[in-house]
Amino acid sequence: MNSKRSYRKHIAIAVAVSAAIVVSLRPNDSITTTVIYVSDGDTIQVNTSSSVFKVRIYGIDCPEKSQPYGPEARSFTTAQTLGKSVTLRIHDKDRYGRIIASVKLPNGDDLAESLLKNGLAWWYRQYAPHNWNLSNLEVEARNKKVGLWSKESPVPPWIFRAEK
Repeated sequence: MNSKRSYRKHIAIAVAVSAAIVVSLRPNDSITTTVIYVSDGDTIQVNTSSSVFKVRIYGIDCPEKSQPYGPEARSFTTAQTLGKSVTLRIHDKDRYGRIIASVKLPNGDDLAESLLKNGLAWWYRQYAPHNWNLSNLEVEARNKKVGLWSKESPVPPWIFRAEK
């Protein structure tokens, strides 16, 4: 019985420490961490020395897993990040408690920019309204008909989610 109580106490402490780390992150903070899981093209899970938390990639929205190019976006993000050390630049937290951050890859590239260049994401105007770099990368991919832009009328994920 004591071991069960001790285990629960350790879990409670770990959760509290993780929550404290996430709460202490502020806009413009940078943190280098390891990606331990990729939920989809625009959401990863990271592990610092004392916490695990979800990160929503700033400025983009990838197709959902069940949409065309959703699996490709997840595969791309997985290949670029899983098990690798990345640097996060914190922007905010979303309504689900995820950290919203720019993700710098080990080779120095920005993950959102790479996804846009490969036609695997939309520029998320609502949440990055003045990020003209992301806007231009989406336009370039559209013009080149790369990835999801090879389809005639790709459905943005925010519309796809609203229809579900």
